[in-house]
Amino acid sequence: MEFYNYLKSLHLIFVITWFAGLFYIVRLFVYQIEANDKPSPEKDILQKQYKIMTYRLWYIITWPSAVLASFFAFWMLFFTDIGNVWLRMPWMHVKLGFVFVLYLYHYKCHKIYLELQNNTVKYSSNFMRLWNEGATIILFAVVFLVILKNAVNWIYGVVGIVLFSVLIMLGFKLYKTIRAKNKS
Repeated sequence: MEFYNYLKSLHLIFVITWFAGLFYIVRLFVYQIEANDKPSPEKDILQKQYKIMTYRLWYIITWPSAVLASFFAFWMLFFTDIGNVWLRMPWMHVKLGFVFVLYLYHYKCHKIYLELQNNTVKYSSNFMRLWNEGATIILFAVVFLVILKNAVNWIYGVVGIVLFSVLIMLGFKLYKTIRAKNKS
């Protein structure tokens, strides 16, 4: 059991750093997209710096954290007695579904990263701000599932975070409106 707790601790550490990387990379995408609208030489200086920052964050923190979090998760699930028990529980199936969605989210962030590294801007900074909420919703769902260990009760937490996200979006729209009026 003590060995399992070491695995769980390492898994949790790398999940935290993985999410930190996902949260910050999208914020850097926002800045990089907004820098694209600046006049030269400011645009060139900012773009160069954001490319360096996103490269380091993505390949030194986020990707290794994703790989290591997954490695320790697989080890816990498939090579320990308690993991084999949890694999038969419905809440774990739902959690693994959200983890799969997290992998998809990570993959989409990777595609956006590559586009921005090649000076291709397909999304607005507003879209990126909303996109950043996707990782938050996944995080809430997974945490509630793991803590409650119930395949149904996690829904209340997710509904709460969705409502919270709606409030954040409304606040964002209000802020944008106020900012536009102040520029006039």
